Amino acid sequence: MSLPILQKISAQILSRPIPAYQRWLYKKIDFTGKLIGIKGPRGAGKSTLLRQYASLCSIEPSKILFISCDHPAMADVSLYDIAEAFYARGGKLLIIDEIHKNESFSTALKAIYDVFDLQVIFSGSSALRLEYAQGDLSRRAVVHYLGVLSLREFVEIETGEDFQSYTLEEILTGHYDIVSTIMKRIRPLEQFTNYLEYGCYPFYQESRSDYSQKLLEVISLTIDADLCGIFNIDPSKLDKLKKVMYMLCSTSPYELNVSKLSAAVGTSWPTLSKYLERMDAGSLIHIVRGGSGMRAVNKPDKLLLDNPNMFNVLCASGDIGSIRESFFVSQLTMSNQIHYHDKGDFIVNDKYVFEIGGSSKKKFQLEGNPNGYIAADDIEIGYGHKIPLWLFGFMY
Repeated sequence: MSLPILQKISAQILSRPIPAYQRWLYKKIDFTGKLIGIKGPRGAGKSTLLRQYASLCSIEPSKILFISCDHPAMADVSLYDIAEAFYARGGKLLIIDEIHKNESFSTALKAIYDVFDLQVIFSGSSALRLEYAQGDLSRRAVVHYLGVLSLREFVEIETGEDFQSYTLEEILTGHYDIVSTIMKRIRPLEQFTNYLEYGCYPFYQESRSDYSQKLLEVISLTIDADLCGIFNIDPSKLDKLKKVMYMLCSTSPYELNVSKLSAAVGTSWPTLSKYLERMDAGSLIHIVRGGSGMRAVNKPDKLLLDNPNMFNVLCASGDIGSIRESFFVSQLTMSNQIHYHDKGDFIVNDKYVFEIGGSSKKKFQLEGNPNGYIAADDIEIGYGHKIPLWLFGFMY
C-alpha cells in the first residue's frame, strides 16, 4: 500500500469539476458524525455528494483522502492500513467510495472507528446490509439512503429555481393551492413527461442521447457486479434476474402472478423469491407487500420496476399502468410505508388508500372512504380526493 499514490489519485478525483446542484439528502445529513454512510442505486449521485462535501467542508485539502474501492490501486489493500497511515500523517477526513467492493469493509470500519480520531464517510450499493455485517457496524454508523431524483429535484435542475417539498398530508389536504402556486412557474405535465422518460438519474445532464445506454449499463452492472458480489449469486443465474426485469416492463401489475413469472424465468418460486429480494435490495425493483390482513388472501406481492425510466430502456412499449405505479411508489417510499390493498391499488401508512389511473379514473371502489384518493395522470390540477399524479413527485 502506497499512501502517496492514493493521495495523488485523491487529488485528481477532487480536482474534477463538481456539479453545483445538491441532492435533497445533502442538507439532511449531520456531517458532524464520526462514521456516516450513504447507500443507494448506481448513478444516483452518491460520489458527487461525497465530492461536494470534500469541496465545501472547512477541512484543509491535505487532510482529506478520497479513495474508491473499485480503483485498481485498491486491489488487495487493507482499509485499516490506509486509515492508519493517513491518520499518522495528520489526516482528518477519509472518504471511501464504492465500499461494497471491499469484502472486509465492515470489520475494517469498526476498527477504524474504535482506534482513530478520524471522520469516515463512505458510500455503497443499495444492497449493503449493515445490520447483518460483521463487526456490529450498524450501531456505529449512521447510514442514509439516496434514491433516484424526485420530480421536484428534476424541475429544480431544469429551471435553476428552488421548489418546496411537501409531506403527504400537506398534499392530501392542500393539493389545489399547492398546484396553483407551482403552475405559475412551470408547466407541470411537460416537466412530468420529460421526467418519466429521462429524469430519474442526474447523469442525464451529461448527454441526453447517451442516457438510455448509460441506464442499461447501470442495470447490468448492478446485477453482474453488485448483486453477484454482495449476495454470491451464481453468475450463470444472472440472466434470470434480467429476464424478470424484462417481464415487469411489459406486463400489467394485475396480470403478474407467481406461477406465470416462475415459469417464464424457468425456476421454482422459492428460488425466484430469493432473486426478487436481492433485486429489491439493489434498487432494481420494488416489492410492494400486502397490508395488514392481506396475507390471508394469499395474493402475490405486487412487483414493479424501481423507477419509470427503466421502462424506456428495457422494452419497446412499457405498460402505462406499471409506469404510473412505479412512479408513485418510487416517490412515496422515501418517507412513507406503502403496501398493496384489496380495494385500491395501494394503502399508505396503513391509512390512506390510493387508486392510480388516467384522467378519467373515477373513485368507484373507494366511494365512501374518507381516506380514499385517486392519483390521476394527465391532469394538471385536481379537486377534492382526485389529485394529479405528478404532484407526488414533490415529496422530497
